[in-house]
Amino acid sequence: MKIFVLNGPNLGRLGTRQTDIYGTTTYAELVALCQQVEPEADVRQTDDEAQMIGWLHEAADSGTPVVLNPGAWSHYSYALRDAAALAPVVIEVHLSQTAAREEFRHHSVISAIARGTITGLGVEGYRAAIRALQSH
Repeated sequence: MKIFVLNGPNLGRLGTRQTDIYGTTTYAELVALCQQVEPEADVRQTDDEAQMIGWLHEAADSGTPVVLNPGAWSHYSYALRDAAALAPVVIEVHLSQTAAREEFRHHSVISAIARGTITGLGVEGYRAAIRALQSH
């Protein structure tokens, strides 16, 4: 099943960035995990909001479901929210439990348009999100 797994800012630094919060799994290991669960998963990461919006438009145009970890954009980017709303199905994923962190992380503008949101399960959240899309 063709799916996009789209990762936002700083997720390319997994394994070295705040390992006490995000764990020690590297981005390359995350890509491998996603492709193990779904061999046709197209896993991408960008620190450029415009590029992420372009990928969401691509998902909308091709009818491709999306696992989306918008990172910090989830808390304020209405442009990203509007682009994500165009995709056929979006599952929002966050590695950390955002509700247990800083106040500004408690609200996601993406959650309202997502089929579901998975937080706090680390990289296992991606496995759950992909399986949810597979069974959709």
